[in-house]
Amino acid sequence: MSRIIVFGAGGKAGRAVVDEAVKRGHEVTAVVRDPAKYADLGVAAVAGDVRDASSVAGLAAGHDAAVNAAYDPQSAPGDFFVGAANAFLEGLPKAGVGRAVVVGMVSNLEVAPGVRMLDTPDFPEAYKEFAQGHTAGLDTLRTADTELDWVVLTPPMVLDQAERTGVYRTGGDQLLAKEDGTSHLSYADLAVAIVDEIDNPRHHRTRVAVAD
Repeated sequence: MSRIIVFGAGGKAGRAVVDEAVKRGHEVTAVVRDPAKYADLGVAAVAGDVRDASSVAGLAAGHDAAVNAAYDPQSAPGDFFVGAANAFLEGLPKAGVGRAVVVGMVSNLEVAPGVRMLDTPDFPEAYKEFAQGHTAGLDTLRTADTELDWVVLTPPMVLDQAERTGVYRTGGDQLLAKEDGTSHLSYADLAVAIVDEIDNPRHHRTRVAVAD
């Protein structure tokens, strides 16, 4: 059994990770902004700020791994994702936590060699700030000189509430698509991939695309 702390446990991805980890017999701490709103999580819920290294370090102490599935829509994307990355990089080693799994974003996967989705002409302008902010967070992890063993798992464009299959594929920086061009994953199977990377780490200090 491992002790896992999940930041952003109240969201769809976070809830799925909590459920998957609990089913495997792990002890889970759920970090949310307002614990009173998340009594249905079924695990201990605590208030915390994923952008604050002191908060991260204090809450994560005694855990074996940390997951970041958080986002605050009231924050500027760049500030939030860079802040969260820096807080993990500083706070988790202070807490003695060696493993971190972060949920990535499809927009910075490559759809052609060297061409990210967010750089294509048809990428919606309305989503560009969010995509660039998420990418800045990824770049913060990539360029860090750190002892933290992190991995970013990036789901595809279609991420939904389909049933858990326990089956998924992993890649690198390229979008994983089937022969018909579709790319899909359920939140439940994203959670399987995340907890697998805690139970049996296979990818280290890198970003990994994941899809069914």
